[in-house]
Amino acid sequence: QVQLLESGGGLVQPGGSLRLSCAASGFGMDYYAVGWPRQATGKERERVSCISSGDGPKYYTESVKVRFTISRDNAKNTVYLRMNSLKPEDTAVYYCVGRLDCSNYVFGPLGQGTQVTVSS
Repeated sequence: QVQLLESGGGLVQPGGSLRLSCAASGFGMDYYAVGWPRQATGKERERVSCISSGDGPKYYTESVKVRFTISRDNAKNTVYLRMNSLKPEDTAVYYCVGRLDCSNYVFGPLGQGTQVTVSS
């Protein structure tokens, strides 16, 4: 069964850090682009970051550039999103999605997601 499972969310103070994990089962994640869209309560889903298949490029939305880092560990079939200097506006449910490329990863089906709450 093909599945992506997010983990690593939680409550963190402004300026803090979290590392989200996206573990794949049932397929080799390195052949796909993996994106992290997010959705805050009452807001539209938005792009955060995406890593292309293989050694392809990485993409970040402007508001998270420098603060967030996306990476792969092919041996663990897992993609990570390291989030530093978190801000209250980063509060949202974060999803990981597998796509053929990073062009439209914000669209399409989502998994259960992981809640990130940035608050003092």
